[in-house]
Amino acid sequence: MLPYLVFLLLSLSTHTHGENPAIKLILTDKGLQYGKHLGAGFVQDRIKDMSFADIKGRIGLVKYVLSGVSVSQCDFPEPTVDFYDGVGFKTMISGLNIRVIGKLKITLGFIHVGGSFDLAAFNVGVTSVVRLGDNEGHLSISSKACSAEIGDVSINFHGGASSISKMVISLFKGHFKGEIQGKICPAIQQQIEDLERQLAAIAVSFQVGSDLVLDVPLSSSPLVDSASLELDFKGEFYSAKNHTDPPFQVQNFSLTRQDSYMLSAGMSEFTANSVSYSYFSTGVLVARITDKMIPAVSPLRLNTSSFGKFIPQLPKLFPDLLMELSVSARKVPMFSFLPGEVQLGLPGMVTAFAVQNNATLTPLFKLQADSVFSGQVSISGNKVRGSAALSNFTLTLVSSEIGPFKTTDLENLLRFGIKTGVLPELNAKLGEGVVLPSLHHIQLVNPVLKVKKGFVDFSSNVAV
Repeated sequence: MLPYLVFLLLSLSTHTHGENPAIKLILTDKGLQYGKHLGAGFVQDRIKDMSFADIKGRIGLVKYVLSGVSVSQCDFPEPTVDFYDGVGFKTMISGLNIRVIGKLKITLGFIHVGGSFDLAAFNVGVTSVVRLGDNEGHLSISSKACSAEIGDVSINFHGGASSISKMVISLFKGHFKGEIQGKICPAIQQQIEDLERQLAAIAVSFQVGSDLVLDVPLSSSPLVDSASLELDFKGEFYSAKNHTDPPFQVQNFSLTRQDSYMLSAGMSEFTANSVSYSYFSTGVLVARITDKMIPAVSPLRLNTSSFGKFIPQLPKLFPDLLMELSVSARKVPMFSFLPGEVQLGLPGMVTAFAVQNNATLTPLFKLQADSVFSGQVSISGNKVRGSAALSNFTLTLVSSEIGPFKTTDLENLLRFGIKTGVLPELNAKLGEGVVLPSLHHIQLVNPVLKVKKGFVDFSSNVAV
């Protein structure tokens, strides 16, 4: 019964050793005690639904068969669960009372007696220490120690079995007390082994959409002290088509335990940047822009006449032609997490073409377009919301097939267009927020999100 409680506690939290983790998760004692409370009800319900195979045995010359055994009553006290420093969890149950009923057949020589029985075990005490570990990136669980003791057993026979003498009943009582007491820890061990197999089968990589995979194996063994459990995960996105390691490393960060919250989590900027690298390395960050895609209210059209205001020689060399732009990232877009702020640097390249009457494209010029956006992130209820602003934007002429020209006026116009056209629409969507995923109907209570240097810090209580 104890392993199910442990598994529920772990579910509130679930191979590359030696790497700095990009994602950290801390379960505090407050979270452990809430999980214990939920687990107690879960275990009691499970005990009541337990069924048993027929039990056959012998006491001296007396042979017996117990069949149709089921639990009719269970008084399951809330256990004591604590972190066990350097190991895992220590769980203690005292004062457990359980009553089972079933059918009984007894054979003593040529005498055959049948009937029913009820058996009650009082003041059952169990102590179990569970060790947590890392099994090739999967969270592992094993039994370190277990002890069990039964205070007393009461047994009654009904029907034909009620004719059994008090001496035989006394034999049954002592026998069953020893049998039950001896089976508790092996049963717990078996359940722990079953949970270990379940944990080993849990995926540590997840497909995200059609393009990305999130890799979240444990990066080290669980860290357990007297007040918390910390789990460290790799936390890297990579392309579903081609797994290439990014050219940057995870920078170590320290996630502070928040004892007033049940859970705390930290995500390094590495995780966000691994998304950028995945898209960049597979050539996804490329777009072709035509005049049809430009809003009708824009004063700047994608044609040589409109661009002639900024590049006077352009309409003379290519009069009355549409233009097309190829926009791409020339380097990996990088996120920087700073205290209270998220920055995103977009190093772009814009290649302009003239669209000839026969639809062929003639190269005109190349511009470096470098943007820096800053933003704030907040959490409200079950939604993460944000806002963004343009911190810097520059255009630099890289090469030109039509001769040199100044980019200052074009840069100012595009900066104005980003601020008045792109950002309002983007901020409207960011303001709507993104709903946080739920796990097994667990709801976040009073969540807090803070951006710190190098990582995002998230803390919350939970409710089921």
